[in-house]
Amino acid sequence: MKYTQLGRTGLKVSRLVLGTMNFGPQTDEPTSHGILDAALDAGLNFVDTANVYGWGENKGRTEEIIGTWFAKGGGRREKTVLATKVYGSMSREGETWPNEDRLSALNIRRAVEASLKRLQTDHIDVYQFHHIDRRTPFAEIWQAVDVLIQQGKILYAGSSNFPGYKIAQANETAARRGMVGLVSEQCLYNLSERRAEMEVIPAAQDYGLGVIPWSPLHGGLLGGVIKKEVEGGRRASGRSADALANSTVRAQVQAYEDLLDKHGLEPGETALAWLLTRPGVTGPIVGPRTAEQLDSALRALELELSEEVLAGLDEIFPGPGPSPEAFAW
Repeated sequence: MKYTQLGRTGLKVSRLVLGTMNFGPQTDEPTSHGILDAALDAGLNFVDTANVYGWGENKGRTEEIIGTWFAKGGGRREKTVLATKVYGSMSREGETWPNEDRLSALNIRRAVEASLKRLQTDHIDVYQFHHIDRRTPFAEIWQAVDVLIQQGKILYAGSSNFPGYKIAQANETAARRGMVGLVSEQCLYNLSERRAEMEVIPAAQDYGLGVIPWSPLHGGLLGGVIKKEVEGGRRASGRSADALANSTVRAQVQAYEDLLDKHGLEPGETALAWLLTRPGVTGPIVGPRTAEQLDSALRALELELSEEVLAGLDEIFPGPGPSPEAFAW
C-alpha cells in the first residue's frame, strides 16, 4: 500500500479510500465486514462514510455496520482513519422536524453524538460537511467544530461538494479564529468529469486540502461498460446508461476502451490509476460491493501509465485547461 499526507496535515492515509455507501443497501453486514477486513489487511487505512448512508428508512445503517466491525476489536478502530459526514436530513419519512439537517451548531452537535453511537467509537478522525449550507455562517460552523475538537470528539474537518469560493470562505473564516480549517475536499472528479480542475482543485491546492475524488468510474461509465454490453449482454444502468444515450459520450467511451484494449489495460483500474497521477489528489474513493471489486481497485495502485497512454486519455477526455484561462484569456 502507498500512503500520503492528507493535505497539509501530518495525517498519513492510504492512496485509496474505502467508500462504504453500498454497505447495507447492496452489501450485507457479513460481506461488508469481509471487505473492511480485506482492505485493512491490504494496508488501506482510510474509511469514508456518511450519517445518511443506508438511505430512506435505513439512514444510519452503514455507520452501524462499521460500528459492529470496530466492536470486533483486533485493532480495527486503532488502524483506521475514520471519516463521516453531516448535512442531510436524518428524519424518517413523515417525521420531519426542524434542525435535523444542514450545518447549524445544534445539528452538528446532535449529528456527531448520533454518529459516534452508531460507529461505536469515541471520536471521528475527519468530520466532513456533505454540502454547503447557504443559511449558516461559517463563524457558527467553526464555533461548533472548535467545541467538538476540544472535547476530543473530532480531530479534523473536511468538506464535500464545495465550490472553490466556499473552500476559500471556510478557510479564511477559520484562519481568523486561529483554527486549522478544512483539510480535505471530496468532489466529483474523473476522466469524464473534469470541471473540478477549473476552480475546486486549484482552491484546494492553495489552501492545502487533500482532494478525494468520488465516483472515479463515473457511475460505471469508465469501467468497460461497452465491452461488457457487447460480450456479456450486460446493459448499462443508472448514470452510465444516461450518459451513453448521448452519441458524443458513447464515441468517447468507445475510443477510451479501444485505447486501453490496445495497451492491454483494464478500464476501471486505468481510471483509478489516472486519478492517482493528478496534482492535489490524495486518493479516490472506491466503493466495492464485493471482495473481487476491492481486489481490482487495489491493482490500480501498481499500475504505471505510460506517457503515450496519458496523452491518449487527455485527447479523448480533454480537461478544461488552467484557471482562469479555461473561461477567460
